[in-house]
Amino acid sequence: MIKESIKMSWQNIIHNRMRSFLTALGIVIGVMAIISLITIVQAATSSVTSQFSELGAGKLVVSALGTPLKKGLTDNDVKGLLEIDGIRGVSPTLNFSTDVVRNLMVEENVTVEGRNEMYFTENPKLIGRGRPLSLIDMESKNRVCVINPDLQEIIFPGEDPLGKTLKLKGITFTVVGVIDDEVTTDIVSAIQKSQGRDVSEGKAIIPYQTAMSMTGANSITSLEIFVVDTTRNAEVKADTERVLNQAFNYKEDSFSILDMDSLLDSMNTMLGMMTAMLVGIASIALLVGGIGIMNMMLVSVTERTTEIGLRKALGAEPKQIQMQFLAESIFLSVLGGLIGMLLGLLLSAVVINALDVDFAISMTAIGLGFGFSAAVGIIFGWAPARKASLLNPIDALRSV
Repeated sequence: MIKESIKMSWQNIIHNRMRSFLTALGIVIGVMAIISLITIVQAATSSVTSQFSELGAGKLVVSALGTPLKKGLTDNDVKGLLEIDGIRGVSPTLNFSTDVVRNLMVEENVTVEGRNEMYFTENPKLIGRGRPLSLIDMESKNRVCVINPDLQEIIFPGEDPLGKTLKLKGITFTVVGVIDDEVTTDIVSAIQKSQGRDVSEGKAIIPYQTAMSMTGANSITSLEIFVVDTTRNAEVKADTERVLNQAFNYKEDSFSILDMDSLLDSMNTMLGMMTAMLVGIASIALLVGGIGIMNMMLVSVTERTTEIGLRKALGAEPKQIQMQFLAESIFLSVLGGLIGMLLGLLLSAVVINALDVDFAISMTAIGLGFGFSAAVGIIFGWAPARKASLLNPIDALRSV
């Protein structure tokens, strides 16, 4: 009998194709919105978080502007940080802008970063060609540099820059390496790159001691601390605060420490909340679609009063009548869910391709979309089915 009820439900849907399609359209739009939003957001956030993880896993970023009596950190302060248990290395950073000159070519306002060998050790994929700056370069204060592909195109168009020279602030440097164009080296660039924005600009990396000499600096205000075990980040951060407090005589606001792992956790939490909010908004379309199904089923019950009365007069039980109308409602919602699922994945693939990030089918999105559509069919089809099952056969047959 259940098989017969399902068959009759399907036949009624086929018989009223246009009405069935318009009824299921709300479900189609709702499921398409849920799947496309979740898939697109997850793809974009996955790209961002992977960039953040590569840049910030097991790393503390220290900004030490210092006090009026002591600006920044000295070499002795850096050595004190290296003595902290759980730290595998420290990478000081010194940035400035200058003009790059090579023969008759000049590129203005090029970013120059002063780094040490630890920076390259912690970023093994950074160098695309050539070699990184080494400990020997630091100790010998060699005038060598690593450039990015953008600066290569400007200063060495159509040439291999390795082994060639350029001038920074009038000082000649030999190019020993070129940064891999696919590698993002800072958080701002990671965000811009994930958004498909152009992050190209000329950049050169030189030994940080040389950078200090060129700028006349006798201290550094920024450095990165690399932690041996990420589970000990909090402990290492506390020890770092202790050393820095001693260095600046416990003066407030003399330094700040950013825990990249904590930042990543906070960002994941925020993105999760945003995804949940978007799903909630998209679910409104499913609610509207469910109301449409309920309305159509109530109209169908009214139109088929005679049919219901005849079936009951011939011995059909209320639960069989209820099963027929409930099955019809579920058919409409599930069919709409399947169509919405396909359209949602198609829309996601188009948008993700435009964003230039990796596309991956989200089983969470598919499960939510399909589950919601089936739930809508059951919830909003229950009342009309219940009404049909409780219809008095004598009253129904009066309309014959």
